[in-house]
Amino acid sequence: MKTTPTQLSVFEGQHIRKIWHNNEWYFSVIDVVAGLTESVDAKDYWYRLKKRELGSSGIELSTFCRQLKLPSADGKKYETDCANTEALFRIIQSIPSPKAEPFKLWLAKVGYERVQEIENPELAQQRMKETYRAKGYSDSWIEKRVRGIAIRDELTDQWKNRGAQTEREFAILTAEISKATFNMNPTEYKNFKGLKRENLRDHMDDMELILTMLGEATTSRLTKERDSQQFPELKKDARDGGDVAGATRRDIEHKLGKSVVSNENFLEKTEEQKKIGHHEKKLL
Repeated sequence: MKTTPTQLSVFEGQHIRKIWHNNEWYFSVIDVVAGLTESVDAKDYWYRLKKRELGSSGIELSTFCRQLKLPSADGKKYETDCANTEALFRIIQSIPSPKAEPFKLWLAKVGYERVQEIENPELAQQRMKETYRAKGYSDSWIEKRVRGIAIRDELTDQWKNRGAQTEREFAILTAEISKATFNMNPTEYKNFKGLKRENLRDHMDDMELILTMLGEATTSRLTKERDSQQFPELKKDARDGGDVAGATRRDIEHKLGKSVVSNENFLEKTEEQKKIGHHEKKLL
């Protein structure tokens, strides 16, 4: 049984969490319900839908679902009702929504794209770049973000192969690097930027991304050179790797005369947005 990290897809503006499990996508049923019904309380809608379907047809919709861990708004992962494409088609039949047919087409497209990406991994990277461009990020920022993902994947593979076992251990190791680099663990960093469910790295500017890459790349190199094994040794590598990036940050800040850590949610502004911002400053 193989489960890979979660990802987000977007259907008509609604984020839908998904996870690759047993060689197919599983989607958060709550997110799907929210996307189809625009309910203010998708969890309650799903609860009532299951009761109504059980009473009318005798079918328990929960039997179509699996409990898989997905990240929540607080950054932690919780067991969540998830369904594969086939199961979602059945669940959607019970939801009266004009979006049902467009959603089925979207669902089929998402599944097909994943098959393509397995056959040609470069497609996944291309689609990721296209998604960031659509959000307004520059090509320069996107290249750093993509490189950062590659460095992160290399590091986590090292951790897996050298004895890190649980999600909590991975979180601790990541926090060690972040704390030494930025004087904040990821949760504190997200709070600093005013983020909730959003991906922290998607809201870093170029310098923050570069320092993050430096900390993780250094940690990976130290782990290989030291041939570190098991969690305590990996934790020391993480702290030392973060210290290198932290020292670099402090040196840059000393020469700049200001902090390079920003509480702004980075997204390069369009010229029109810059003009509006400039006008607002004048009014102030």
